[in-house]
Amino acid sequence: MKLKKGDKVMVVAGKSRGKSGTIVRVLPRENLVVLDGVNLVKRHRRPNAQNRKGQIIDKPAPIHASNVMILDPKSGKPTRIKFQRSAEGVRTRIAVKSGQALK
Repeated sequence: MKLKKGDKVMVVAGKSRGKSGTIVRVLPRENLVVLDGVNLVKRHRRPNAQNRKGQIIDKPAPIHASNVMILDPKSGKPTRIKFQRSAEGVRTRIAVKSGQALK
């Protein structure tokens, strides 16, 4: 998977199209990512001994990795990613639009 935790991405398909956020969690086996503040769903929390009140909380749900694109560090627009191998054999992620290396 080309996406990593902490990457800034934009949603390009689905109900949250056009929103951008930071990747909080990556689920590589299911090819899903969880973004901070994007694709929020409501969850009901039951009252218990620690939390006396029941409440409805907003929780970010996973999005398929094909529906997000990483943001170019130079222009801030969505771009694809390519890998470049150095002479030592280290792989670095490169933004296709600007050619800059991603962290």
